[in-house]
Amino acid sequence: MPGNPIEIGYNTKIEGDAIVTKADAVLNWFRKNSLWPMPMGLACCAIELMASGASRFDIARFGSEVMRFSPRQSDLMIVAGTVTYKMCLAVKRIYDQMAEPKWVIAMGACASTGGMYRSYAVMQGIDNILPVDVYVAGCPPRPEALLDALMKLQEKVSREPVIRAQKAILAEA
Repeated sequence: MPGNPIEIGYNTKIEGDAIVTKADAVLNWFRKNSLWPMPMGLACCAIELMASGASRFDIARFGSEVMRFSPRQSDLMIVAGTVTYKMCLAVKRIYDQMAEPKWVIAMGACASTGGMYRSYAVMQGIDNILPVDVYVAGCPPRPEALLDALMKLQEKVSREPVIRAQKAILAEA
């Protein structure tokens, strides 16, 4: 986009053999291109989540092909499907075990709003227990919609301050 103020790691000034850029731009470029998802496939949306890793849609183009089933090795939780109250404690525990920084994508109508299930057993949106960064609409959403959400999350990650945030954390301690 013309006039886009987002700084990226390779859009820099080259002086001889040295590249001059901001540390935040480089670190965010690394982070946005290596988001490792923790798939929380709880219902039919999980099939579409699996399809996004197939060769037709190729989530590897975005650096997210490494689906980790260990929360300590992932930084993106994709909650796909209906979240019941029986499962919400397990989902929250897995989210809490993920290292910072971490992000969440709510995939599908059920994960976003409870979907068509208005019952005592279904949580009406995962945002009641987790901070959701990107919502994906649909029942079930297509793999293209998940890839679009991943691109929106990458834009969000590329704008986050890294060095300032670390300095603020150190100043509080």
